[in-house]
Amino acid sequence: MIPILTNLDFSGVCYAEAKGLSKVWEAYAEFSPQEDILEVGFNENFGNIYIALENGVTIVSTMGNDVHYLIMDEMCDEVEFECYSDAEYEASLVN
Repeated sequence: MIPILTNLDFSGVCYAEAKGLSKVWEAYAEFSPQEDILEVGFNENFGNIYIALENGVTIVSTMGNDVHYLIMDEMCDEVEFECYSDAEYEASLVN
């Protein structure tokens, strides 16, 4: 699947956004290169750069900080993980 780039205006990328973008791509390459990407985007409200994966895990960096991993639980609440494998396991139980 070809990634969909949304909400990313590269003409005005600030340092934190660029740093966050590099961190989420690095995490994707290290932990989940076999997973299809649903979307790559930027949430202006929270300053999150993210890559949403087909397996239900979203790789997130907020304002260029270290990445964390989000899944949606069965109650549609976001659950945050520091470790990709933990997020991947929990996502497999929900999906």
